[in-house]
Amino acid sequence: MKDLPKNKKIILFDGVCNLCNGAVQFIIKHDKKDIFRFVALQSELGIEICQYIGIDQNKIDSIVLYHPGVAYYYKSSAVLEIGNDLGGIYSLSSVLKIFPEKFRNYIYDYIAKNRYKWYGKKESCMIPTPELKAKFL
Repeated sequence: MKDLPKNKKIILFDGVCNLCNGAVQFIIKHDKKDIFRFVALQSELGIEICQYIGIDQNKIDSIVLYHPGVAYYYKSSAVLEIGNDLGGIYSLSSVLKIFPEKFRNYIYDYIAKNRYKWYGKKESCMIPTPELKAKFL
């Protein structure tokens, strides 16, 4: 597998989903500690990472947070971990861990199932601006 950056967490996201792209833009804006790097699930590297960690891409309809050599999270757990890593007020999202993961993922899945209908879909993956290019693998 391609050398991934050291001490960075990789967020795999649906590159054609408007909601997902909005979330990526939000995370970039609030990632003051430069923790995250981004990979579209549909990209060659996204597919390779999913295969490496054992996630069937045909069955995943989710954001994935991959901390190389440590752990990976998906669905609501990924969202809560990202919020915690962003720090500040966003770390309060970890309070939602009081709800069972099955319940959190039910809500997550409902949003994921309807995201194209509610937020639309792009024809192709987002092309980062030159300033943001370093954030994408």
